Amino acid sequence: MILIGTKCRLEQTVTEELTACHIGSGSLPVFGTPYMAAMMENAAMTVLQNFLEEDQGSVGTHLDITHDAPTPVGMRVWAEAEITGVSENGRMVDFKVSAWDEKGPIGSGIHTRAIIKNEKFLDKCNSKLEK
Repeated sequence: MILIGTKCRLEQTVTEELTACHIGSGSLPVFGTPYMAAMMENAAMTVLQNFLEEDQGSVGTHLDITHDAPTPVGMRVWAEAEITGVSENGRMVDFKVSAWDEKGPIGSGIHTRAIIKNEKFLDKCNSKLEK
């Protein structure tokens, strides 16, 4: 049973490789929005995995976030995901996601993940390669 309110927090230090100019989402050496989004998704995936069976995983299906403040290289950032809802059939899980740096909040939003059977999902994906 997936518990509403369960949270996961992940932390890292912003490096040159995590900047907007490095990934191409901007031209400045500040923490890139794609990396913030990935941290948020990773926190959601990590907290949800604790409730899944060994052959299950999850995939992101929706992400609606804002990136509200810049973070310089060398500063710590962290993202948190909190489970806020589970669909009636138990396959879709909603999260509140947030991110901070050492000076305060830098982003927030919502995220949804679908619970999948890993092998079945990969088989379906790889079938796209067949002619």
